[in-house]
Amino acid sequence: MHLYDSARRGVHPLVAGPCVTLYSCGITPYDAAHLGHAFVYLTFDVLQRRLRDAGHETRCIRNVTDVDDDILRKARELGVNYLDLAAQEMARFERDMALLNLLPVYGEPRASGAIPEILTLVGASFERGVAYEVDGHVYFEVAKFGSFGQVSHFSREVMLTLAAENGGRPDDPRKRDPLDFVLWQPSLEDEPAWESRWGPGRPGWHIECSALALRDLGETIDVHGGGRDLAFPHHECEAAQSESVTGAPLARHWLHTGLVGLEGTKMSKSLGNLVFVDDLVTRAEPAAARLALLDQHYREDFEWRDELLFMAQSRLATWRSTLTTGRSGAVLDDVRDALDDDLNTPGALRVLDDAALAGCSVAPGAALLGITL
Repeated sequence: MHLYDSARRGVHPLVAGPCVTLYSCGITPYDAAHLGHAFVYLTFDVLQRRLRDAGHETRCIRNVTDVDDDILRKARELGVNYLDLAAQEMARFERDMALLNLLPVYGEPRASGAIPEILTLVGASFERGVAYEVDGHVYFEVAKFGSFGQVSHFSREVMLTLAAENGGRPDDPRKRDPLDFVLWQPSLEDEPAWESRWGPGRPGWHIECSALALRDLGETIDVHGGGRDLAFPHHECEAAQSESVTGAPLARHWLHTGLVGLEGTKMSKSLGNLVFVDDLVTRAEPAAARLALLDQHYREDFEWRDELLFMAQSRLATWRSTLTTGRSGAVLDDVRDALDDDLNTPGALRVLDDAALAGCSVAPGAALLGITL
């Protein structure tokens, strides 16, 4: 299998042993999962299915960011406990992923359940000389990590802009460099707090994933990724803080998906221009929603249109008409070849279209893609 690696900026062989480890950055559960989320997790699902089909064991971790600015702000607005809000939205998320026929992940750890590991990692950052503390705020000093920028390849100017847009607060006067990022911070009066040697507080966003990945998958992950908008700051900072402590690459392969748009703008909770999974399945069967997303290559941005859903439903009907033919030909091998070519799911779907026109059963190929006929 060959996959595009964001850090190396090219398609490279996925070199892995019998057990392939994967880490997919999960949701911050303060609202329902939208299609942008689903597109990421579906990509990792198809990757897992092909790896298992090839004889590998897979261990995929998909974290839950249940302690961060967004969920605490939303819980405050609703007047509820942040953990209750997380539990409610995670239940909805699990239902949505089941509707899309996603494989269960190996683990779904929560940031709030890894505070000891986070504190250990922050402490190790001090021991390595890459962290400093000011008024209870602990920062990672990017000047001490010479490879900063290795994942995103963005210029400093772009990084500063994105940091400001994603809560990085480059104007924080306590920082030695505007790009330095928070490892630990004091909690506000109504926020959860844990004791630490820097005072009571809570973790920064990026350190949570580093601690969970190190605890559950080890120093180096085979495939790490998420949406392209996470390349900076999240993955860049995650790689810097992890590698500064372990001395090993955080990931052998960085996989980033394209962004899903609606009416010309990227879907995001902050903008509110969202299409939800549970809404789609009221208009077509879940298999059609999965098929519509698989018709987009994982690395490409695309614009969601409801026609995609209805076209997928029609496609399913055509494929189902082949189930009684009994002839499968080389369909499954051709689907495998498409997936091995940088997860070319649109190409795999065209294989099934051609097979159906030729009167061959497409059931084995559809099953490998997780599509129930």
